[in-house]
Amino acid sequence: MTPLTHSSSPIEQIPETLPRTLAKEPPEASSDVLVVGAGPTGLACAIEAQKVGFKAIILDKGCLVNSLYRYPTNMVFFTTPELLEIGDVPFTTALAKPTRLEALEYYRRVAEHYQLHIRLYEWVKTITGEDGDFRVTATNRHGAICDYRARKIVLATGYYDLANQLDIPGEDREKVFHYYREPHPYFDTDVLVIGGKNSAAEAALDLWRHGARVTLVHRGAQIHNHVKYWVRPDIENRIKAGEITAYFNSTVQEIGDDCVVVRTPSGVLRLQNDFVFALTGYHPDFDFLRSAGIELSSEQLRPVCDPETLESNVPGMYVAGVIVAGSRTSEIFIENGRFHGKLIAADLSQKLGRGNPNVPLDAT
Repeated sequence: MTPLTHSSSPIEQIPETLPRTLAKEPPEASSDVLVVGAGPTGLACAIEAQKVGFKAIILDKGCLVNSLYRYPTNMVFFTTPELLEIGDVPFTTALAKPTRLEALEYYRRVAEHYQLHIRLYEWVKTITGEDGDFRVTATNRHGAICDYRARKIVLATGYYDLANQLDIPGEDREKVFHYYREPHPYFDTDVLVIGGKNSAAEAALDLWRHGARVTLVHRGAQIHNHVKYWVRPDIENRIKAGEITAYFNSTVQEIGDDCVVVRTPSGVLRLQNDFVFALTGYHPDFDFLRSAGIELSSEQLRPVCDPETLESNVPGMYVAGVIVAGSRTSEIFIENGRFHGKLIAADLSQKLGRGNPNVPLDAT
């Protein structure tokens, strides 16, 4: 038998470096307006741009209205359905206040109605170029590169993807969560909820009602005043009755495998624990905004922008939704952020001309 030569080895035939996969450029890769973020505000911005005659593409690193999808499974909105409407599409619900599932269905229906050009699971990494000819690079779920060009950019990236960190030992343990979905997995376990606003109060109540032993830790002196009017007396009564244990003016110092260390006004306590929900709020991706060239205010990290048009300090780049408020995320919700699209569309009409004929970007 003739021995195999060195060159016949399949391993040796693999090149040392492989070319990075480049996604095939989709036919709609060039647009008048590229919107980053497929939340309610991003959808509204694209709809309003389409209404005045512009071609819009929406990119999102997650699913449609990804933040709403990540809300607790059985969540009921604080607001009424008409305040969540976009694109003049009616939002009808079974009860006075819409549920998470109803909202997801509504925004799917709106996207279909307007035949919006949405590319989901594409994460925008860089934005370069200038007003009139922006270049956007994104990566899809397979790591392939997706390139886009647009005359104008709208950033409507929201804030729910980045949780405020506690920066304490043990926060990276698998038992620690910054989002709450549903109570069933935590039946008959010791659960610590950190926070004193709506998310924390509602999670604590839901967990307790479904058989978890719940402890609440909040750095404030009491449940926050902004907690929903029907939730606050409920959580306060559960605490008074001793059904939910609460430590106010307290902070978690460390999270262990089977315990948590809590600093209280009475001293340091070591509490038995199975799971932790650190529901301490979220913040916009300020690093991404800076990388796009947007200036942020020193204290509240608000993007520098024209309040009449929402155009940022970068000509041709607009900001919309909750990111306009910077770190004060409680100032802007779907109810008021949905109107940002009309402001931006009005400015686009003035600068690009209503009913733009979509001359190719490379036509000069």
